[in-house]
Amino acid sequence: MTTTSEAKTAHTNHPTPRQYVTIAAVLAVLTGLEVATYFFEFGPFAVPMLIILMIVKFLYVAGWFMHLKFDHKFFKQIMTVGLAFALVLYTILAVLSLLDHPLL
Repeated sequence: MTTTSEAKTAHTNHPTPRQYVTIAAVLAVLTGLEVATYFFEFGPFAVPMLIILMIVKFLYVAGWFMHLKFDHKFFKQIMTVGLAFALVLYTILAVLSLLDHPLL
């Protein structure tokens, strides 16, 4: 059972409302950049740019809104490994798609 002082200590590291608004604004700008790729010609840089924006947005949402930034290091490692696996799988499927692989 936790005491009142332990509960207060556990919640002191959480973001303030102002920080939440700031992060929401950053996410809105990043989303605007993603939408801009539809209206402007970025050529071969469009997909890598979208992937980088996706990763940055994921890290912001997972870190701040899901509180991973303030959780135990183990939870951060689990999320990092999951993201790495997802990127590897995405890369493999993208390469197979580009090669017109018969499995796809």
